[in-house]
Amino acid sequence: MSAAPAIQLDHVAVRYRVPHEKVATLKEYAIRLLRGQLRYHSFFALDNVSLDVRQGEVFGVIGPNGAGKSTLLKVVARVLRPTAGRVRVSGRIAPLLELGAGFDNELTGRENIYLNAAIMGFTRIQIDAFFPRIVDFSGLHDFIDGPLRTYSSGMVARLGFAVATVERPDILIVDEILGVGDAAFQAKSYDRIKQFKQEGATILLVTHNLQHIPEMCTRAMWLDHGKVMGVGNPAEIVAQYREHTIQQEEARRVQRSGEPAPISLGANLIRIQHVRLTDAAGAPTTTFATGDTLRVEMDYLTEGQVDSPVFGLAIHRADGVHVTGPNSKFGGEVFPTLEGTGTVTYTIPALPLLEGSYQFSVAAINFEDTVIYDYHDQAYPFRVINRGESVREKFGLLAFGGAWELRQSGMDSHE
Repeated sequence: MSAAPAIQLDHVAVRYRVPHEKVATLKEYAIRLLRGQLRYHSFFALDNVSLDVRQGEVFGVIGPNGAGKSTLLKVVARVLRPTAGRVRVSGRIAPLLELGAGFDNELTGRENIYLNAAIMGFTRIQIDAFFPRIVDFSGLHDFIDGPLRTYSSGMVARLGFAVATVERPDILIVDEILGVGDAAFQAKSYDRIKQFKQEGATILLVTHNLQHIPEMCTRAMWLDHGKVMGVGNPAEIVAQYREHTIQQEEARRVQRSGEPAPISLGANLIRIQHVRLTDAAGAPTTTFATGDTLRVEMDYLTEGQVDSPVFGLAIHRADGVHVTGPNSKFGGEVFPTLEGTGTVTYTIPALPLLEGSYQFSVAAINFEDTVIYDYHDQAYPFRVINRGESVREKFGLLAFGGAWELRQSGMDSHE
């Protein structure tokens, strides 16, 4: 790893203006503007962010939704111009921000490869040379000459990933895309990113899966509401972020209940060390079809004996909508006194979620619901796809699987 910086941000700020009310048409906008009736409020998505990422470094960025992580990546990728400050980048960038962005639904997969690669700066001769590698990696041989509108969202993402990573870039920008496609394609994607890491590419990684940060990164940064809360050793930054998340959740619980703050003595009695999402056969995956079996396995470690702890989880859609929040106490399970290590598993026999991106939160609390032992907020992303015609419902959150029935009472005849 070279000491020379590949990415430098000097006092960077990005300010957004949000209108107080929706303006439906350009005409209405012009009238309101002339009358001085347009009102905005401003906020900083990034606020005085300074950062150096060295060449060959894998740098992780963590933080809650709305922290400014994606804005930071867009600034580095030169998709956004900062309101203030300076950004310097050395080398060719491959931004994996929104896979498939820039594709045309009416063009074929083949045509979109040439279009997207040309946008990335490759010549026709270069694209001809690595076209077979793109198709092989995406696994879309049978669909490559079909229009993109016939592809599933997973197929589009696979094609986008294959195009963006066909050549090793100097800088790879990754925004939560390690859950693309099925389990086999996820493994291929992860291996390709690790290969780039071994070859000395600079990688800027944003992920809600906090386990990836210590595993892959040399340093990490914690962002919150656009401000840098900490930069340093990945394991230490993750620990600080988790501790802050627990404190915030404790404060919210106190505000809701009006009870005294939970005692801090219990904060370290249980640690959730690893979380795995698996299918019915126990194989790790982060992609499930509607109706599949989904299992959440939580490995824990206790400090001494812990009486009747409660383990829980929550599911949020990518836009923050809270879907559900079961826990072992709600489910009628009273766990015995725990000591040492073990695994708690929650099984969803038939996943009712419709296609989309979601995140799991996991937690361990005391039986009285007054002390949080550990809490990982929206830290484990997964995708849901709809396979074939088995799921007829297309909109919303849940597939009810209901049946329709019509009873006609007859019609009067008129001559």
